[in-house]
Amino acid sequence: MKTTIAFILLAGSAFAQVTASISGRAEDITGAGIEGATITVTSLETGATRVVQTEPNGRFRALSLPVGPQEIKAEKNGFRSVVRRGVDLSIGQEAVVNLRMEIGELSQTVTVVAEAPQVNTTTAPVSGLVTARQIKDLPLNGRSFDNLITLNPSAINFTLKSAGTSTSNGYTFSVAGRRPMDNIFLLNGIEYTGSSQLAVTPGGVSGQLLGIDAVREFNVLAETYSAEYGKRAGAQVAVVTQSGTNAVHGSAFEFLRNNVLNSPNYFDRGSVPPLRRNQFGGALGGAIKKNKTFVFGNYEGFRQSLSATIVSNVPDDEARQGRLATAPGVYAPVANLDVRMLKYVQLWPRANGAQFALNGIPTGVAESFNNPNQRIREDFGTIRGDHNFSESDTLKL
Repeated sequence: MKTTIAFILLAGSAFAQVTASISGRAEDITGAGIEGATITVTSLETGATRVVQTEPNGRFRALSLPVGPQEIKAEKNGFRSVVRRGVDLSIGQEAVVNLRMEIGELSQTVTVVAEAPQVNTTTAPVSGLVTARQIKDLPLNGRSFDNLITLNPSAINFTLKSAGTSTSNGYTFSVAGRRPMDNIFLLNGIEYTGSSQLAVTPGGVSGQLLGIDAVREFNVLAETYSAEYGKRAGAQVAVVTQSGTNAVHGSAFEFLRNNVLNSPNYFDRGSVPPLRRNQFGGALGGAIKKNKTFVFGNYEGFRQSLSATIVSNVPDDEARQGRLATAPGVYAPVANLDVRMLKYVQLWPRANGAQFALNGIPTGVAESFNNPNQRIREDFGTIRGDHNFSESDTLKL
């Protein structure tokens, strides 16, 4: 029976790998830049704000913004306020949002609802983004979200090819032709590794990377990336987890897989070996104090009882008694046999398959078909807390 328990606690400030930014220009109707305009970026999920001022040429840049929908507001005396909505930030994205302000009273507001341009006009790479919708809607056998890495054109699943040569306890991937050990996973900006320095790909005894309900989105940077990434030359897989919002949100699930509809394979004898897999759990998030303190947690349990047919070569019934064939149907004791060794033959399972022969004479070796039962238990949980101290300071746990 195999068991693993994993709880991840993350602390620190927002890293460039797991946040986003907005840059742009505030201008009047003639296209001239507006200096000193106040730009307020507000997260529609948590109410967190970031306030910046425009430069003499009207340009501004708001950094370390949370992913998700944002509202951008521009204000300056002598101009109508402008509110821009429909900007939904992704991990690592630098959205370009230009704001045109008309002359008028500050109390007058012009609201614009439009998405940020989809064409990447900055150096921030988001081409390998796997969104929350893809994570939640695409079918995943085993609920292991890292299988979605192969949605990127430069990535292939390398697990079968690396069998026996890798100590990874999860799936392995080759991205842009690099070796699987060249990749690195970042969970909320912190390195997320496997069970050893060699097993750099995270996973568990179940062979799955659990906790899909806690994953909001992730980005696979395959080749060139900026200076905040490093340590390994392969892909940088930046994962950002769900956080609590002003609206309470959660889910509960139970998945069952068994052998009822399975068909026997070539090596099975008689009925299909039994299989029972249960995956269950839930997630819940919300605000402890609106616009200030948020918490999100999830738990997933994995239980599996699997019997798989194993074919092995073992001593036949005559060899187990210390006798070998000298002719078809004729057996004789092994010369110089130490009978004390016969008790160790019990360590092999009994033969129940075909007997091997050479020139019609049994060799003392036969096939054994067995269905040993493997039991796996894995428990995985995460908890995340966010607190907004001010427009400049945020604590994430």
